Amino acid sequence: MDKYLEIIIKSYKGYYNYLVHEISHPSWHNYFYWLIGVSLLFWLLEIMHPWRKNQPVIRKDFWLDAFYMFFNFFLFSLIGYNALSNVAVTFFHECLLKIGIDNLAIFNAANLSVFSQLFILFVVRDFIQYLIHRLLHFSPFLWNFHKVHHSVKQMGFAAQMRYHWMENVVYRSLQYIPLALIGFGIQDYIIVYLFAFAIGHFNHANIKVPLGPLKYIFNNPQMHIWHHAKKLPNKYGVNFGLTLSLWDYLFKTDYIPSDGRDISLGFDHDEVFPDNFLGQAVYPANKKD
Repeated sequence: MDKYLEIIIKSYKGYYNYLVHEISHPSWHNYFYWLIGVSLLFWLLEIMHPWRKNQPVIRKDFWLDAFYMFFNFFLFSLIGYNALSNVAVTFFHECLLKIGIDNLAIFNAANLSVFSQLFILFVVRDFIQYLIHRLLHFSPFLWNFHKVHHSVKQMGFAAQMRYHWMENVVYRSLQYIPLALIGFGIQDYIIVYLFAFAIGHFNHANIKVPLGPLKYIFNNPQMHIWHHAKKLPNKYGVNFGLTLSLWDYLFKTDYIPSDGRDISLGFDHDEVFPDNFLGQAVYPANKKD
């Protein structure tokens, strides 16, 4: 027990020092300012070339979504997730050692070239996220958390970041073992995470960029808008790909019936869904069905 308490204390101190250093030391390798820079770039694109020209520059819930970005990427880890995840990983590895397993990797990705490692991590991670995203829609329990993301009524780049903190737990937990099997940790290669973050902003942005044949590979605003449509062809949803649209075309979950520029967004009875952070945070706990 003392060991785990020490891990918790070190995790809090370590993450706090990391966050302070990120904020106070801007650099090309600084995740904090990359997130701000990418966000400002897509906001500028929305201002200069809006797809929905009547949508306000400061759209509905813009500042709520901006808060979600900093909360989900930084504050949530600071207030507990980083410490608890380190304890969980330590406990998991100790359990594996007791049954004679000291390494989950079925092959060592470190033996490959850097480009190969980046490509494998990117593709495998995105496929896992596609499956998890489908699970969030198929599981009634998880859907109550995912409703936070689908409460967006006016789409914009920052809408990517409006999601319940429980999704951090679900995504990172379910990714851990598959990535470990191919020799990756959940923090490997910031460039993969930044690229996925940028494509996520692009998917939700109020812009229109003709991708040509690349639309069958990369997700885009004209595809993802239908994922958020209030009226869908089935009860579980469509267009689940996060970065790659490829998975939707392969598994027949793609759906783009027409230009979706002005479709209604949300879900049934979303008019009574909480419109503030605290209300959305506790919504799943108050949900009776």
